Amino acid sequence: MGPLKGLRILEFAGIGPGPFCGMLLADLGAEVVRLDRKEGPPGTRQDFVGRGRRSLALDLKSPAAVQAALRLVEGADALIEGFRPGVMERLGLGPEACLARNPRLVYGRMTGWGQDGPLAQAAGHDINYIALTGALWSIGRPGERPVPPLNLVGDYGGGGMLLALGMLAALLEAKGSGRGQVVDAAMVDGAALLMAPIYAMLARGRWRNERGANMLDGAAPWYDTYECADGRYLAVGPIEPQFFDLMIAKLDLDPARFAGRMEPANWPALRAELAAVFCTRTRDDWAALFEGTDACVAPVLDLHEAPAHPHNKARGTFQQREGAVQPAPAPRFSRTPAEPGLPPPLRGEHTEQVLADWGFSGAEIAALRQAGAIPAMQD
Repeated sequence: MGPLKGLRILEFAGIGPGPFCGMLLADLGAEVVRLDRKEGPPGTRQDFVGRGRRSLALDLKSPAAVQAALRLVEGADALIEGFRPGVMERLGLGPEACLARNPRLVYGRMTGWGQDGPLAQAAGHDINYIALTGALWSIGRPGERPVPPLNLVGDYGGGGMLLALGMLAALLEAKGSGRGQVVDAAMVDGAALLMAPIYAMLARGRWRNERGANMLDGAAPWYDTYECADGRYLAVGPIEPQFFDLMIAKLDLDPARFAGRMEPANWPALRAELAAVFCTRTRDDWAALFEGTDACVAPVLDLHEAPAHPHNKARGTFQQREGAVQPAPAPRFSRTPAEPGLPPPLRGEHTEQVLADWGFSGAEIAALRQAGAIPAMQD
């Protein structure tokens, strides 16, 4: 039912941002087929990022499997791969070979460093890519080490999500031009792009090149977390004056004591005063006081608490599927709703079914099995 219904996408199995991109596109209704290795771990139904697609197992060291993959390319609208630069070319499945078989193909490439540049062939992970953009440097407390923001900035925000955006833009363009193209999505590029607002404030003299010294990095007492009486935390973020004034009124504090709140020199004293107040009651007591107001105060929920919050439950932000809780697709569509679709597949689970659906005859499937290009039997 999603807005991408009718699109066919091949995803060469990988880790991190490539599968995340595949999940996003599958959630939005695209038919995504994951090309898994013929041998390897069987997979798990709890791999939520793998939801919404079917799995076809191929031994890409086999010439017959490579030819089968190229035939699948002929019927695809787009392709996702996340290998190091040159790997797909060595397999005979690079952009030149694939676009020769399907000139309308959008060829999505996901790497850390990009397809070229001095580091293109180097290994790395999210933390390395965001280290080169200024993002990692900027996150943390003053005088302490930079703090990795999970792997959300490089892998998923700057990686998989921007690859999905780039592929959709290229697919839209291909509808008019009839020509596909390569989308080179690099996590280092994407993480840098996410930092555009911070670099803009730096250019205007509104951001100091230090950790824990700016309004949005935890230095300002009205944009931080505070410990409560039960050891849990509140997220406090009333940046605008009217929202801050409301928070102070709810706390029954004298607003005159916060008249100089915009001056960084006053921040330590103001923080100490707020901390002393917040530690007098439990997190949930404070949350009940502020809930539904414009004071911009919210409870910091853990991974078990978040799905149970009334707002998340009302919107269906999390869903229970296959006996486990997982985030629901986003964003929302009024006419063509997105949905998680199929449960995460086991490796090669749909090999014969996919091949048949994509035009392979029974004899051709049997020949691929005989050649060792696909598993000898279904898992």
